Amino acid sequence: MATFRTITPQSIDAATTLGVTTLRVADAGRSLVFYRDLLGFQVLEQTDSTILLGSPNHVVLRLDVEAGLKRHPSHTTGLYHAAILLPTRLDLAYVLQRLLAVRYRFGASDHAVSEALYLDDPDGNGLEIYRDRPRNEWRWGANGEVHMVTESLDLYGVLAEITPTAPAWVGIPDGTKIGHMHLQVGNLRQAEEFYHGVLGFDIVAHYPGALFVSAGGYHHHLGLNVWQSQNGPQQPNDAAGLGYFEIIMPNQAALEIVRQRLQVAEVAVQEQADGLVVHDPWQTELRFIVAA
Repeated sequence: MATFRTITPQSIDAATTLGVTTLRVADAGRSLVFYRDLLGFQVLEQTDSTILLGSPNHVVLRLDVEAGLKRHPSHTTGLYHAAILLPTRLDLAYVLQRLLAVRYRFGASDHAVSEALYLDDPDGNGLEIYRDRPRNEWRWGANGEVHMVTESLDLYGVLAEITPTAPAWVGIPDGTKIGHMHLQVGNLRQAEEFYHGVLGFDIVAHYPGALFVSAGGYHHHLGLNVWQSQNGPQQPNDAAGLGYFEIIMPNQAALEIVRQRLQVAEVAVQEQADGLVVHDPWQTELRFIVAA
């Protein structure tokens, strides 16, 4: 497990967001039936080893196809779920309707700040598909933490968004993006030291066995939990799971601050033409790039 120097916390740029998430899958055809035919993602580009999925004008997910990969194990560090944020409650209703129509197994929760569906892709990669409630409906405590709960989702209320006058479903709409990433880590204290202390994400909520951090007052850009992975093994190379995810910095100056903090903390950094590649203490890969 990687180690690093502790440095004085400093908030990451408030305009920081997340970009494309790369998932490893074993079979292109099987994944297309799920992501394209069921969930409604458009295939924006495809090669023998890579599929780019998204809305008509925006890449959301990249699938790296590697034949022979085992199913993603649930007890390792790395991916818990990639969370796909839809623009409206109606968009969530259409996804819910499609899952129910084919009896696809899923979970559902109301988190006060959002309404969410949970499911696995055919390789066991966890997904959350959700919509945010308006920010003026989020409640913040005196301790600076956002009020989030896990309660039953009103499925009938969501489906009621599909009225006779509602726009027809046309697949994943423009505006869909990765809203947050939820990671399994081996140790919460060290996760806090890295993601908050070094990278500068603000702590927005504590939960039994989990920590939530964000930039700019979002309810969370990153979830970090030890529910199944406390001191567990790292994600194996021969299994599906997370390849990497992008953290989008608003400008070069914001990226430079992150670079300097990583250097002071003595975290290994790989320079690329469009940004930085960094690994957390459990070798989960993060790519910092500047917004186009």
